[in-house]
Amino acid sequence: MPTSNFNKNDKETPMQQKNPTGDPRIAKKFSGDRNWSLVSVAVLWALYAFVFFEVKDYLGTSDVVRTLAAFGALVLLFNTAAILAMVAHLSEERDEIYGLDLHYVDLAKKKSRS
Repeated sequence: MPTSNFNKNDKETPMQQKNPTGDPRIAKKFSGDRNWSLVSVAVLWALYAFVFFEVKDYLGTSDVVRTLAAFGALVLLFNTAAILAMVAHLSEERDEIYGLDLHYVDLAKKKSRS
């Protein structure tokens, strides 16, 4: 089994120690992921609003409309919170998450060239 110089107490992996200044591709990948996440939240809200306003006339009583609106709002709230939490986590750990991804992308490119 190969031995590693990496210890659980180390704050950086050996891959990160090789490139301490960071990689500009990390910021670009994070920015793209953040933007697409926010777009997906906006699309989700738009779809829920569209469906709600299209079906509310067919629901019958106002109690049903209020119930549908309340539960739809809860779904939107929890989905939005989950996406924002994911973006916050990616922001905190982006060097580690995207750095590891780019490390293996670079290895694959190097391997395919040789």
